Amino acid sequence: MTFAAILFDLFDTLVLFDRSRLPEVQINGTTVRSTAGHLLPILAPHAPGVDLPRFFDALLWSWQEAERLRAADYREIRASERFGLLFSRLGVDPARIPAAVLESLLDTHARCLCQAAEFPPDHRDLVRTLSRRYRLGIVSNFDYAPTAQWILDREGVTDFFQAVVVSADVGWRKPKPAIFEAALSGMGIGPREALFVGDRADIDVLGAKAVGMAAAWVNPNGEPIPPGIPAPDYELTSLGELRRILTREGSER
Repeated sequence: MTFAAILFDLFDTLVLFDRSRLPEVQINGTTVRSTAGHLLPILAPHAPGVDLPRFFDALLWSWQEAERLRAADYREIRASERFGLLFSRLGVDPARIPAAVLESLLDTHARCLCQAAEFPPDHRDLVRTLSRRYRLGIVSNFDYAPTAQWILDREGVTDFFQAVVVSADVGWRKPKPAIFEAALSGMGIGPREALFVGDRADIDVLGAKAVGMAAAWVNPNGEPIPPGIPAPDYELTSLGELRRILTREGSER
């Protein structure tokens, strides 16, 4: 196969998430990693009587509830909607939260997550090398698009990508065709011209193959392909193997 473009999943493919980099907070005598300690002071004037343990529980519940809703039909539950769930869980009317407060909560939460996201140097080198030969893009399931952009800007790799498509902007998550199609359309390419690289067989491989793209599955633990999921065109033990795969196929010069 010869490709004109390589599209990547972002989190757990290009970017690795390290929870140990999240802020520490004490909840009932136990140290946990969470953004709750940074978020509660912002919301506190609008949620009287809410202490940190209750806020932490509601924040965790809001994430679990958003995940449950997403799993039903792959519609994205944007970060603003998730915080609406949080407010309701705390008995606070979401409509009474000023827009500036919501924006501060979203921004603070996202910047804490950015601190826990690592773009390994070898991944940066790979992207730089591939950009000389291929058009590059990103297709990411994430509920707040600025987070992805801040990470790429911080790492100095933004200019390597012709398209960065995040589910929060599209409204649908992988494996729905819409998010892949948005990236392909934005790059002006057809599905058979592109290879998609991701770490999830159930969303990355399935979604890419469904729209006619070739797929490379980053599968470091050698897990079996889940039932009902089409086999990837390539299986990698690490992202770095992509260079070898492309060379073997005669795509990289």
